[in-house]
Amino acid sequence: MVDLRNGTTVAEFILVGFEQSSSSTQALLFALFLALYSLAMAMNGLIIFITWTDPRLNSPMYFFLGHLSFLDVCFITTTIPQMLIHLVVKNHIVSFASCLTQMYLVFGAGVAECILLAFMAYDRYVAICHPLSYAQIMSWQVCVKLVSTAWFFGLINGILLDYMTFRGPFCRDNHIENFFCEAPIVIALSCGDPQFSLKMIFADAIVVLLSPMVLIVISYAHILASILGRASSSGRGKTFSTCTSHLTVVIFFYTSAMFSYMNPRSTHGPDKDKPFSLLYTIITPMCNPIIYSFRNKEMKGAMVRALGRTSLA
Repeated sequence: MVDLRNGTTVAEFILVGFEQSSSSTQALLFALFLALYSLAMAMNGLIIFITWTDPRLNSPMYFFLGHLSFLDVCFITTTIPQMLIHLVVKNHIVSFASCLTQMYLVFGAGVAECILLAFMAYDRYVAICHPLSYAQIMSWQVCVKLVSTAWFFGLINGILLDYMTFRGPFCRDNHIENFFCEAPIVIALSCGDPQFSLKMIFADAIVVLLSPMVLIVISYAHILASILGRASSSGRGKTFSTCTSHLTVVIFFYTSAMFSYMNPRSTHGPDKDKPFSLLYTIITPMCNPIIYSFRNKEMKGAMVRALGRTSLA
């Protein structure tokens, strides 16, 4: 334990996670999360493979989808394996450097995914509202620049948020009431006044979450207006069906992220934080490929072809 009176500073943290659960509950959680993690890795890995190798999926939408799956793989790999290990071993200690690195990777991948989802909405807007100019507007060079922008801002933003989280010394209790190093919880353990860092995290969340959301809302407002202006009801249904997968993913990801980083800390607690943390760290990355696969005939066809080639090999 860390004692404030003798001026000891924290050199390591303890991830509480699910250690207060019974042994049988931890065993059940281990089996469940291992299955979900394996499914998420397999599905996202398959999407990465087919979007980058199948010539029939050579379009901006699938280019973005491949990068979304890659971000999901990075996202879940920074948190879930560690949680699985902690469900088996009794030692839940993580070093200061490990906590900082994990938080940076979570921030980087999370912010990049927020921006990429906005670019995917813009891609749907151009495809539906400006189909004749689509190939020119969403050229290969433009797609590469958009993905690079998402990665760049994600990695730069991760540095800023890491600095705001770890800028002060830590000499309070070193127990983190979650299964990974989540910024608002870590900031609350700082010796100094955590309010400035929390306000900066909140302000950053407004920019990072709401700015892409504005672009998404504007894109889908134009898409909806274009769809309603079409005479054929079958045409409206077919056009909108290409957008429902993306909208579902956006709702899942943004709901959990906004609860974690845009709510006052007084409304939070371990019982509330963990379910939302699980939602955006494992459930959403697992659901993304399933949602896109089940709603898209081209994706299902590409998966069948890829699995068929694998079986033959």
